[in-house]
Amino acid sequence: MRSIRPSFTARRGRGGRRTSTSLTAVALASVLALTATACGDDGSDGKPSAVSSRDGKITIPDDLKQRLKEHGIDIDKWKHGAWKNWNRDDWLREANDFVNPIIKGLWDSDRMRDADDPDRGVDDSDISGDQGVTDPTPQPVQARAVTPPYHTSAATSGKLLFDAPGGTMVCSATVVTDPAHPGKSNLVWTAGHCVHAGKKGGWYRNLAFVPSYNDQGRSAAELEGASRSEIAPYGVWWADAAKTSQQWISKGGETGGDGASYDFAVIHVTPEQGSGGKSLEETVGGALPVNFDAPAVSQVRSITASGYPAAAPYDGQRLYQCQDKPSRLSIEQSDPTMYRIGCTMTGGASGGGWVETGADGKPALVSNTSIGPVRSGWLAGPRLGEVAKSVYESVSKQFAGR
Repeated sequence: MRSIRPSFTARRGRGGRRTSTSLTAVALASVLALTATACGDDGSDGKPSAVSSRDGKITIPDDLKQRLKEHGIDIDKWKHGAWKNWNRDDWLREANDFVNPIIKGLWDSDRMRDADDPDRGVDDSDISGDQGVTDPTPQPVQARAVTPPYHTSAATSGKLLFDAPGGTMVCSATVVTDPAHPGKSNLVWTAGHCVHAGKKGGWYRNLAFVPSYNDQGRSAAELEGASRSEIAPYGVWWADAAKTSQQWISKGGETGGDGASYDFAVIHVTPEQGSGGKSLEETVGGALPVNFDAPAVSQVRSITASGYPAAAPYDGQRLYQCQDKPSRLSIEQSDPTMYRIGCTMTGGASGGGWVETGADGKPALVSNTSIGPVRSGWLAGPRLGEVAKSVYESVSKQFAGR
Protein backbone atom coordinates (compact mmCIF):
# COMPACT_ATOMS: atom_id res chain seq x y z
CA MET A 1 0.00 0.00 0.00
CA ARG A 2 1.19 3.51 -0.64
CA SER A 3 0.02 6.74 0.81
CA ILE A 4 -1.40 9.07 -1.83
CA ARG A 5 0.93 11.72 -0.52
CA PRO A 6 1.54 15.18 -1.95
CA SER A 7 3.25 15.24 -5.33
CA PHE A 8 6.43 17.26 -5.56
CA THR A 9 9.18 18.48 -7.82
CA ALA A 10 12.82 18.65 -6.91
CA ARG A 11 15.17 21.18 -8.49
CA ARG A 12 14.38 20.16 -12.04
CA GLY A 13 11.04 19.93 -13.78
CA ARG A 14 10.10 17.49 -16.49
CA GLY A 15 12.62 17.03 -19.29
CA GLY A 16 15.45 18.29 -17.08
CA ARG A 17 14.21 21.87 -17.29
CA ARG A 18 15.03 23.82 -14.16
CA THR A 19 11.93 24.94 -12.29
CA SER A 20 11.46 28.70 -12.35
CA THR A 21 10.63 30.38 -9.04
CA SER A 22 10.96 34.00 -10.20
CA LEU A 23 11.90 34.95 -6.65
CA THR A 24 14.29 37.65 -7.75
CA ALA A 25 11.37 39.44 -9.36
CA VAL A 26 9.26 39.36 -6.22
CA ALA A 27 9.49 42.51 -4.09
CA LEU A 28 9.05 40.65 -0.83
CA ALA A 29 9.39 43.66 1.44
CA SER A 30 6.52 45.54 -0.16
CA VAL A 31 4.06 42.75 -0.91
CA LEU A 32 4.25 40.53 2.15
CA ALA A 33 1.10 40.24 4.20
CA LEU A 34 0.80 37.93 7.16
CA THR A 35 -1.77 36.46 9.47
CA ALA A 36 -1.29 33.86 12.16
CA THR A 37 -3.55 31.74 14.26
CA ALA A 38 -2.34 32.17 17.80
CA CYS A 39 -4.67 30.34 20.13
CA GLY A 40 -3.40 28.02 22.81
CA ASP A 41 -2.41 28.39 26.43
CA ASP A 42 -1.28 31.98 26.09
CA GLY A 43 -4.71 33.55 26.61
CA SER A 44 -5.15 34.44 22.95
CA ASP A 45 -8.68 34.65 21.61
CA GLY A 46 -7.70 32.70 18.49
CA LYS A 47 -8.28 35.54 16.06
CA PRO A 48 -5.58 36.37 13.53
CA SER A 49 -3.60 39.48 14.41
CA ALA A 50 -3.88 42.25 11.85
CA VAL A 51 -0.90 43.16 9.70
CA SER A 52 -0.78 46.45 7.81
CA SER A 53 1.47 47.93 5.15
CA ARG A 54 2.37 51.60 4.78
CA ASP A 55 4.65 53.00 2.11
CA GLY A 56 5.81 49.48 1.29
CA LYS A 57 6.81 48.73 4.88
CA ILE A 58 5.29 45.90 6.86
CA THR A 59 3.79 46.73 10.25
CA ILE A 60 3.30 43.74 12.52
CA PRO A 61 1.56 43.90 15.92
CA ASP A 62 3.88 43.27 18.85
CA ASP A 63 1.84 40.33 20.12
CA LEU A 64 2.10 38.53 16.78
CA LYS A 65 5.78 39.38 16.45
CA GLN A 66 6.45 37.93 19.89
CA ARG A 67 4.41 34.80 19.12
CA LEU A 68 6.46 34.18 15.99
CA LYS A 69 9.72 34.76 17.85
CA GLU A 70 8.69 32.04 20.27
CA HIS A 71 8.78 29.71 17.28
CA GLY A 72 12.12 31.01 16.04
CA ILE A 73 10.69 33.07 13.16
CA ASP A 74 12.31 36.42 12.47
CA ILE A 75 9.91 38.37 10.24
CA ASP A 76 12.63 40.55 8.71
CA LYS A 77 14.56 37.45 7.67
CA TRP A 78 11.39 35.68 6.51
CA LYS A 79 10.32 38.40 4.08
CA HIS A 80 13.80 38.50 2.56
CA GLY A 81 13.75 34.83 1.65
CA ALA A 82 14.14 32.85 4.88
CA TRP A 83 10.89 31.04 4.07
CA LYS A 84 13.07 28.79 1.90
CA ASN A 85 15.14 27.58 4.85
CA TRP A 86 13.75 24.51 6.60
CA ASN A 87 14.81 23.31 10.01
CA ARG A 88 12.84 20.23 11.01
CA ASP A 89 13.36 20.97 14.70
CA ASP A 90 11.68 24.36 14.32
CA TRP A 91 8.56 23.26 12.42
CA LEU A 92 5.35 24.56 13.93
CA ARG A 93 3.56 21.44 15.11
CA GLU A 94 0.55 22.25 17.24
CA ALA A 95 -2.94 22.21 15.75
CA ASN A 96 -3.43 25.95 16.25
CA ASP A 97 0.01 27.23 15.26
CA PHE A 98 -0.34 27.87 11.53
CA VAL A 99 1.63 30.67 9.86
CA ASN A 100 1.38 31.34 6.13
CA PRO A 101 2.63 34.72 4.80
CA ILE A 102 1.25 35.84 1.43
CA ILE A 103 4.04 36.33 -1.10
CA LYS A 104 2.44 37.85 -4.17
CA GLY A 105 3.59 36.36 -7.45
CA LEU A 106 5.32 33.38 -5.84
CA TRP A 107 2.93 30.97 -7.55
CA ASP A 108 3.67 31.97 -11.14
CA SER A 109 2.55 29.84 -14.09
CA ASP A 110 5.79 27.82 -14.18
CA ARG A 111 5.74 27.03 -10.48
CA MET A 112 2.09 25.95 -10.57
CA ARG A 113 2.55 23.83 -13.68
CA ASP A 114 5.69 22.06 -12.47
CA ALA A 115 4.37 20.89 -9.10
CA ASP A 116 4.28 17.14 -9.79
CA ASP A 117 5.77 13.93 -8.47
CA PRO A 118 8.02 10.89 -8.69
CA ASP A 119 5.47 8.85 -6.72
CA ARG A 120 6.45 7.42 -3.35
CA GLY A 121 5.09 4.11 -2.09
CA VAL A 122 5.41 1.28 0.39
CA ASP A 123 4.48 -2.40 0.44
CA ASP A 124 1.04 -3.72 1.31
CA SER A 125 2.50 -5.05 4.56
CA ASP A 126 2.73 -1.47 5.88
CA ILE A 127 -1.00 -1.44 6.63
CA SER A 128 -1.30 -2.23 10.33
CA GLY A 129 -3.34 -5.35 9.71
CA ASP A 130 -6.97 -5.63 8.67
CA GLN A 131 -8.14 -5.76 12.27
CA GLY A 132 -11.60 -4.37 11.68
CA VAL A 133 -14.02 -4.97 8.82
CA THR A 134 -12.30 -4.97 5.46
CA ASP A 135 -14.08 -5.95 2.27
CA PRO A 136 -12.41 -7.60 -0.72
CA THR A 137 -10.20 -5.30 -2.78
CA PRO A 138 -12.36 -3.46 -5.34
CA GLN A 139 -11.77 -3.81 -9.05
CA PRO A 140 -9.88 -0.88 -10.58
CA VAL A 141 -12.06 1.87 -12.04
CA GLN A 142 -10.43 3.84 -14.83
CA ALA A 143 -10.34 7.54 -13.97
CA ARG A 144 -12.11 9.66 -16.58
CA ALA A 145 -11.06 13.13 -17.62
CA VAL A 146 -13.55 15.80 -16.58
CA THR A 147 -15.01 17.70 -19.52
CA PRO A 148 -13.72 21.28 -19.64
CA PRO A 149 -14.37 23.97 -18.76
CA TYR A 150 -14.02 22.65 -15.22
CA HIS A 151 -15.82 25.68 -13.87
CA THR A 152 -18.98 24.39 -15.55
CA SER A 153 -18.70 20.71 -14.67
CA ALA A 154 -16.77 20.75 -11.35
CA ALA A 155 -16.71 24.31 -10.07
CA THR A 156 -15.80 23.43 -6.48
CA SER A 157 -12.63 21.48 -7.39
CA GLY A 158 -9.12 22.87 -7.56
CA LYS A 159 -5.44 22.44 -6.74
CA LEU A 160 -3.70 23.08 -3.44
CA LEU A 161 -0.09 24.23 -3.87
CA PHE A 162 2.56 24.46 -1.16
CA ASP A 163 6.23 24.15 -0.29
CA ALA A 164 7.82 21.42 1.82
CA PRO A 165 11.40 20.34 2.56
CA GLY A 166 11.21 18.01 -0.47
CA GLY A 167 10.28 20.78 -2.90
CA THR A 168 7.24 22.35 -4.52
CA MET A 169 4.21 20.15 -3.88
CA VAL A 170 0.60 19.75 -4.93
CA CYS A 171 -2.66 18.22 -3.69
CA SER A 172 -6.31 18.56 -4.66
CA ALA A 173 -9.03 20.31 -2.67
CA THR A 174 -12.72 21.31 -2.65
CA VAL A 175 -14.68 24.47 -1.83
CA VAL A 176 -17.14 23.73 0.99
CA THR A 177 -19.90 25.74 2.64
CA ASP A 178 -19.35 27.85 5.75
CA PRO A 179 -22.16 27.89 8.35
CA ALA A 180 -20.90 31.27 9.61
CA HIS A 181 -21.12 32.80 6.13
CA PRO A 182 -23.98 31.21 4.14
CA GLY A 183 -23.45 31.69 0.41
CA LYS A 184 -20.13 33.44 1.03
CA SER A 185 -17.75 30.70 2.07
CA ASN A 186 -13.97 30.96 2.04
CA LEU A 187 -13.46 27.40 3.31
CA VAL A 188 -11.58 24.66 1.47
CA TRP A 189 -11.49 20.94 2.35
CA THR A 190 -8.45 18.74 1.75
CA ALA A 191 -6.38 15.96 3.37
CA GLY A 192 -4.47 16.49 6.61
CA HIS A 193 -1.25 15.33 4.95
CA CYS A 194 -1.63 18.18 2.44
CA VAL A 195 -1.19 20.82 5.17
CA HIS A 196 0.83 19.08 7.89
CA ALA A 197 3.56 16.42 7.76
CA GLY A 198 2.27 14.48 10.76
CA LYS A 199 4.28 13.03 13.62
CA LYS A 200 7.71 13.74 12.10
CA GLY A 201 7.12 17.28 10.87
CA GLY A 202 4.92 20.35 10.98
CA TRP A 203 2.88 22.75 8.88
CA TYR A 204 3.78 23.19 5.22
CA ARG A 205 4.43 26.67 3.79
CA ASN A 206 3.01 28.94 1.10
CA LEU A 207 -0.33 27.09 0.96
CA ALA A 208 -2.47 28.43 -1.87
CA PHE A 209 -5.65 27.15 -3.50
CA VAL A 210 -6.28 27.49 -7.25
CA PRO A 211 -9.95 26.83 -8.13
CA SER A 212 -10.61 25.35 -11.58
CA TYR A 213 -6.88 25.03 -12.24
CA ASN A 214 -6.29 24.81 -16.03
CA ASP A 215 -10.00 25.41 -16.57
CA GLN A 216 -9.84 24.69 -20.31
CA GLY A 217 -8.17 21.31 -19.81
CA ARG A 218 -5.11 22.10 -21.91
CA SER A 219 -2.29 19.58 -22.25
CA ALA A 220 1.08 20.03 -20.56
CA ALA A 221 2.59 21.06 -23.89
CA GLU A 222 -0.11 23.66 -24.46
CA LEU A 223 0.46 25.08 -20.99
CA GLU A 224 4.17 25.72 -21.56
CA GLY A 225 3.50 29.25 -22.74
CA ALA A 226 0.30 29.84 -20.79
CA SER A 227 -0.11 32.94 -18.65
CA ARG A 228 -0.89 32.84 -14.95
CA SER A 229 -4.47 33.96 -15.62
CA GLU A 230 -4.98 31.10 -18.08
CA ILE A 231 -3.82 28.54 -15.53
CA ALA A 232 -5.60 30.22 -12.61
CA PRO A 233 -8.63 32.00 -14.15
CA TYR A 234 -10.35 32.43 -10.78
CA GLY A 235 -7.26 33.60 -8.96
CA VAL A 236 -4.88 32.28 -6.35
CA TRP A 237 -6.30 32.09 -2.82
CA TRP A 238 -3.84 31.91 0.08
CA ALA A 239 -4.57 30.05 3.30
CA ASP A 240 -4.78 32.40 6.28
CA ALA A 241 -5.87 29.62 8.63
CA ALA A 242 -5.65 25.84 8.56
CA LYS A 243 -6.52 23.04 10.93
CA THR A 244 -6.24 19.27 10.84
CA SER A 245 -6.99 16.61 13.45
CA GLN A 246 -4.74 16.15 16.44
CA GLN A 247 -4.78 12.44 15.54
CA TRP A 248 -3.10 13.21 12.21
CA ILE A 249 -0.53 15.47 13.89
CA SER A 250 0.26 12.78 16.47
CA LYS A 251 0.18 9.66 14.29
CA GLY A 252 0.36 10.61 10.61
CA GLY A 253 3.26 9.51 8.44
CA GLU A 254 4.56 9.86 4.90
CA THR A 255 3.87 6.21 4.08
CA GLY A 256 1.58 3.48 5.30
CA GLY A 257 -1.83 3.96 6.84
CA ASP A 258 -0.92 5.61 10.15
CA GLY A 259 -3.44 8.33 10.95
CA ALA A 260 -5.32 7.83 7.68
CA SER A 261 -8.73 7.55 9.36
CA TYR A 262 -8.28 11.17 10.54
CA ASP A 263 -6.50 12.46 7.43
CA PHE A 264 -8.59 15.57 6.73
CA ALA A 265 -8.11 19.33 7.00
CA VAL A 266 -9.98 22.61 6.58
CA ILE A 267 -8.41 25.80 5.25
CA HIS A 268 -9.70 29.36 5.28
CA VAL A 269 -8.47 31.37 2.29
CA THR A 270 -8.12 34.96 1.16
CA PRO A 271 -7.48 36.19 -2.42
CA GLU A 272 -3.96 37.18 -3.40
CA GLN A 273 -5.40 39.88 -5.63
CA GLY A 274 -8.60 41.78 -5.00
CA SER A 275 -11.77 39.79 -5.66
CA GLY A 276 -14.11 42.76 -5.73
CA GLY A 277 -15.29 41.87 -2.25
CA LYS A 278 -16.51 38.46 -3.38
CA SER A 279 -15.92 35.32 -1.35
CA LEU A 280 -14.41 32.17 -2.86
CA GLU A 281 -17.87 30.60 -3.05
CA GLU A 282 -19.26 33.61 -4.91
CA THR A 283 -16.24 33.69 -7.21
CA VAL A 284 -16.52 30.04 -8.31
CA GLY A 285 -20.30 29.93 -8.12
CA GLY A 286 -20.79 27.20 -5.55
CA ALA A 287 -19.69 25.25 -2.48
CA LEU A 288 -20.45 21.74 -1.27
CA PRO A 289 -22.07 20.99 2.09
CA VAL A 290 -20.22 18.45 4.27
CA ASN A 291 -21.98 15.37 5.67
CA PHE A 292 -20.52 14.53 9.09
CA ASP A 293 -22.99 11.70 9.70
CA ALA A 294 -21.02 9.18 7.64
CA PRO A 295 -23.51 6.84 6.00
CA ALA A 296 -23.00 3.08 6.21
CA VAL A 297 -21.44 1.55 3.10
CA SER A 298 -24.62 -0.42 2.46
CA GLN A 299 -26.53 2.86 2.22
CA VAL A 300 -24.25 4.46 -0.37
CA ARG A 301 -24.97 3.69 -4.01
CA SER A 302 -21.89 5.46 -5.38
CA ILE A 303 -19.22 7.99 -4.56
CA THR A 304 -17.47 10.31 -7.02
CA ALA A 305 -13.86 11.23 -6.24
CA SER A 306 -12.20 14.19 -8.00
CA GLY A 307 -8.57 15.24 -8.25
CA TYR A 308 -5.55 16.29 -10.26
CA PRO A 309 -3.39 13.11 -10.36
CA ALA A 310 0.24 13.99 -11.00
CA ALA A 311 2.19 10.72 -10.78
CA ALA A 312 2.54 8.60 -13.93
CA PRO A 313 0.67 7.97 -16.13
CA TYR A 314 -0.85 11.40 -15.36
CA ASP A 315 0.91 14.76 -15.40
CA GLY A 316 -1.05 16.83 -12.88
CA GLN A 317 -2.49 19.29 -15.39
CA ARG A 318 -5.98 17.88 -15.86
CA LEU A 319 -8.90 17.13 -13.56
CA TYR A 320 -10.12 13.51 -13.33
CA GLN A 321 -12.93 11.66 -11.55
CA CYS A 322 -13.73 8.10 -10.49
CA GLN A 323 -17.19 6.82 -9.63
CA ASP A 324 -17.74 3.58 -7.72
CA LYS A 325 -19.80 1.97 -4.97
CA PRO A 326 -17.66 2.12 -1.82
CA SER A 327 -16.48 -0.79 0.29
CA ARG A 328 -14.78 -0.86 3.70
CA LEU A 329 -11.11 -0.71 4.70
CA SER A 330 -9.93 -1.02 8.30
CA ILE A 331 -6.42 0.19 9.18
CA GLU A 332 -6.61 -0.22 12.97
CA GLN A 333 -9.46 -1.67 14.96
CA SER A 334 -9.53 1.35 17.27
CA ASP A 335 -9.87 3.79 14.34
CA PRO A 336 -12.97 4.40 12.21
CA THR A 337 -13.27 2.14 9.16
CA MET A 338 -12.49 4.00 5.91
CA TYR A 339 -14.36 4.16 2.62
CA ARG A 340 -12.59 2.47 -0.31
CA ILE A 341 -13.33 2.69 -4.03
CA GLY A 342 -11.80 1.38 -7.22
CA CYS A 343 -9.86 4.18 -8.93
CA THR A 344 -6.67 4.54 -11.00
CA MET A 345 -5.82 8.10 -9.89
CA THR A 346 -2.33 8.59 -8.42
CA GLY A 347 -0.38 11.03 -6.23
CA GLY A 348 -1.57 14.62 -6.64
CA ALA A 349 -5.18 13.49 -6.28
CA SER A 350 -4.57 13.59 -2.50
CA GLY A 351 -7.13 15.66 -0.66
CA GLY A 352 -9.62 15.68 -3.54
CA GLY A 353 -13.26 15.59 -2.48
CA TRP A 354 -15.46 12.48 -2.39
CA VAL A 355 -19.07 13.35 -3.13
CA GLU A 356 -22.26 11.38 -2.56
CA THR A 357 -25.68 12.35 -3.87
CA GLY A 358 -28.21 11.67 -1.16
CA ALA A 359 -31.81 10.52 -1.36
CA ASP A 360 -32.82 14.16 -1.67
CA GLY A 361 -30.83 14.43 -4.90
CA LYS A 362 -28.35 16.89 -3.41
CA PRO A 363 -24.58 16.28 -3.44
CA ALA A 364 -22.49 16.48 -0.28
CA LEU A 365 -18.83 15.91 0.54
CA VAL A 366 -18.41 12.71 2.58
CA SER A 367 -14.65 12.08 2.41
CA ASN A 368 -11.36 12.94 0.69
CA THR A 369 -8.58 10.95 -0.96
CA SER A 370 -6.01 9.74 1.57
CA ILE A 371 -4.28 6.44 0.68
CA GLY A 372 -4.01 3.86 -2.10
CA PRO A 373 -1.91 0.88 -3.25
CA VAL A 374 1.56 0.94 -4.78
CA ARG A 375 0.09 -0.02 -8.15
CA SER A 376 -2.89 2.22 -8.77
CA GLY A 377 -6.25 0.55 -8.58
CA TRP A 378 -8.06 1.81 -5.50
CA LEU A 379 -8.25 4.76 -3.15
CA ALA A 380 -9.37 5.08 0.46
CA GLY A 381 -10.67 8.06 2.39
CA PRO A 382 -11.72 8.80 5.99
CA ARG A 383 -15.35 8.66 7.04
CA LEU A 384 -16.27 12.05 8.43
CA GLY A 385 -17.63 12.13 11.97
CA GLU A 386 -17.40 14.20 15.15
CA VAL A 387 -13.65 14.84 14.96
CA ALA A 388 -13.94 16.13 11.39
CA LYS A 389 -16.91 18.27 12.40
CA SER A 390 -14.95 19.88 15.24
CA VAL A 391 -12.07 20.73 12.89
CA TYR A 392 -14.51 22.27 10.41
CA GLU A 393 -16.46 24.24 12.99
CA SER A 394 -13.35 25.61 14.68
CA VAL A 395 -12.12 27.19 11.44
CA SER A 396 -15.60 28.51 10.64
CA LYS A 397 -16.01 30.06 14.12
CA GLN A 398 -12.58 31.68 13.91
CA PHE A 399 -13.85 33.93 11.12
CA ALA A 400 -17.47 34.28 12.23
CA GLY A 401 -18.65 37.89 12.31
CA ARG A 402 -15.90 39.04 9.98
